[in-house]
Amino acid sequence: MLDVSARDPDEFSADRWPDWSFWKDQPDSPGAGGRGRVVVATAMALASLTLIARAVDIAHGTRPPLLTSLAIGLVACYGIGCMLAPWYGPMALRRGRVATVAVMFLLGAAPAVLLASPYYLTDLTYALSIGLMLLPLRHALLLGLGTVLGQIVWMRLAQGEVAWAQVAILVGVTAALGTVFALNFTIGHLRTAREQVRRLAVNEERERVARDMHDVLGHSLSTMTVKLGLTRRILESSGDVALAVGQVTELETMARTALSDVRATISGYRTLSLDSELAGARLALRAAGVRADLPAASEAVRPELREVFGYVVREAVTNVLRHSDAELCAVRIGPDWVEVADNGGSTGGASAGSSGGASAGSSGGAGAGNGLTGLTERMAAVSGTLEHGPAPGGGFRVVARGPAPAIRPAPSQGTEPPGSEPS
Repeated sequence: MLDVSARDPDEFSADRWPDWSFWKDQPDSPGAGGRGRVVVATAMALASLTLIARAVDIAHGTRPPLLTSLAIGLVACYGIGCMLAPWYGPMALRRGRVATVAVMFLLGAAPAVLLASPYYLTDLTYALSIGLMLLPLRHALLLGLGTVLGQIVWMRLAQGEVAWAQVAILVGVTAALGTVFALNFTIGHLRTAREQVRRLAVNEERERVARDMHDVLGHSLSTMTVKLGLTRRILESSGDVALAVGQVTELETMARTALSDVRATISGYRTLSLDSELAGARLALRAAGVRADLPAASEAVRPELREVFGYVVREAVTNVLRHSDAELCAVRIGPDWVEVADNGGSTGGASAGSSGGASAGSSGGAGAGNGLTGLTERMAAVSGTLEHGPAPGGGFRVVARGPAPAIRPAPSQGTEPPGSEPS
């Protein structure tokens, strides 16, 4: 049963906090992560400059010199930590992050404890900001809530009243720094997601071009191979130069057409016609000595399906030429379906780059290769399906079905491929 509550691991959400890996995992934008890192570290360093005023205030106090010096030293260490933690903390492992927050919290709270002044707990705003940056959000919020309540209780017990201005500074500065971190975090992850989408688009386009190249060159080269074999046999057996020259002329025409198709494919403007594919299939089958039973035209097919059905005819006929010893190849078409069937068996010539064609039907266990995989993807793109396997009377059969029209026509002869149940 599908778990609808399961979250996509790549989905952007607050649950990914505090994942700052985008600072170092951007090979396509090497400077983007560094800029975000500098912004966060700079904001924290500028905010922590107020610790200088805290050190001056402690120095002008009336505490013993040793205690004063120790408190100033702790404030100085705390200020240095405020500058280093935002830079190195996000790159640390989980234990390192927790340790960093703990050290910062101890350094920030130590002067207040040594000097018995709850007002100095306001300086913990920087430690809490580091906690917001390095800890899971719920843990950081609990830490902040505990700190605020601790300062209020200490003020009430020690002074009899609460200095709400100090509490407001503690909360306000922490919230301001947390907002800076959250903005940087969101921008960084959105930038990473954008780069991922760009890479996926590039990969998808590469797959499309590879599929088109297979469809174009697979058929053309297979037909040219058959014609070259026929030309060789003509020259070896009868020496009929005129007939051989005719075959070579057709080969030249096919080569020019294939070159034009390749150029158009690379340019992204190639269109494919079912009528032209039927004509090309008839020519290729005749050259291979296979009797072709093909429709004269494609007007019966819905216009939006003619291009994708052209790919089906091209690939299926190519497989007959490559992998079958068929004597007959028949193509049947309907408004939203096309069927290509042969009466042959496997010649054992299937290659990894082909669709499997008749060899798949003969062996019964051959998997779909690049051709049938590409056809399946093309049919899925138009909400259609592709079926292939042994034909009921022997041979191999490929059937492609497009989506049903919005208003389905009344059943009539030719609306479903032979041997199938109406849907």
